[in-house]
Amino acid sequence: MEPAELIRDLRAARERTRRVVDDLAGSRELGPKLAIVNPPRWEVGHVGWFQEFWCLRQGSEARPSILPNADALYNSATVPHDSRWTLPLPSFGETLAYRDEIFKRVINQLESGAADLYFAELALRHEEMHAEAFHYTRQTLGYAAPAGMDVSLNPLPPGPDFEAPGGLYRLGSAPGDEFVFDNEKWSHPVVLEPFRIARRCVTNAEYRKFVEAGGKAPGHWKDGKLRRFDRWIPIPPDEPVMHVSWHEAQAYCAWAGRRLPAEAEWEYAAQAGVEGMLGTIWQWTASTFLPYPGFVRDPYKEYSEPWFGTHKVLRGGSFATPKGEARVHFRNFYTPERADIFAGFRTCAA
Repeated sequence: MEPAELIRDLRAARERTRRVVDDLAGSRELGPKLAIVNPPRWEVGHVGWFQEFWCLRQGSEARPSILPNADALYNSATVPHDSRWTLPLPSFGETLAYRDEIFKRVINQLESGAADLYFAELALRHEEMHAEAFHYTRQTLGYAAPAGMDVSLNPLPPGPDFEAPGGLYRLGSAPGDEFVFDNEKWSHPVVLEPFRIARRCVTNAEYRKFVEAGGKAPGHWKDGKLRRFDRWIPIPPDEPVMHVSWHEAQAYCAWAGRRLPAEAEWEYAAQAGVEGMLGTIWQWTASTFLPYPGFVRDPYKEYSEPWFGTHKVLRGGSFATPKGEARVHFRNFYTPERADIFAGFRTCAA
């Protein structure tokens, strides 16, 4: 990506971040201590710190931060999650000022031609991911949706399964100009057996039948309504079910006589043009998050490698996912019990 494009996208990402978090000052800036959220005041500082660490300090702890003790406060690889509520954090206003001062310096660096473009785009993708995570926090804690938020889940009509003939398929990203993460590298051949995959994700109406048969309801369902941020609305029957864990998706499949797709099957279907694969909800796959053959970690070594073998792969992106991550080859990953994310699933014929 060229410097001018990066500047444009960094500015857009920062505006998005501001919309989703900058109004959380006061009683909401720390919030309850939960394993599935970060305190917003800490997470805002972490976004600024990450940008500074990689863009202005080139990933070196030997180069000091403009904020004293920043590494001890905001390095997510070394700061335990449970401690983030009790750290001696700057005030919310001071945290925003630190974040925005770093942003200004990164833009100046890009405009002067002195920036490392890889690290600048890494910081961009990182901020976009945290902007989506702030949406999860707002949903989990029942805060209002961000100003101007459009929750479009694009219901699709029912139809027969998409039939894939199988054969040799290349899974993963190919070298090129597009920014990719280390866990997407590189494209490699896999052999797929013929399979049939649903043309839409499991809907609320379909999932409700499973609940009525004894299955577990999504955590945000109650008395025929679902909670979307701070509002309770009638459960839309044709929208894809959301806020289900991998375990719950597996239980539904066992009940329905179906199965989750392997991530290679999901990617094949997305490449083949099956509707609704990108940008509506994240979709669980059957696959455990593992490295591709020949994996070599990128400079941000904590991004992928620590999570291999313990997380499950999701694909596709949600309505809150920026375009940089809502890509066919992008691999998201969470532990199988997580249901707070904007995730559902589609099924394959068993």
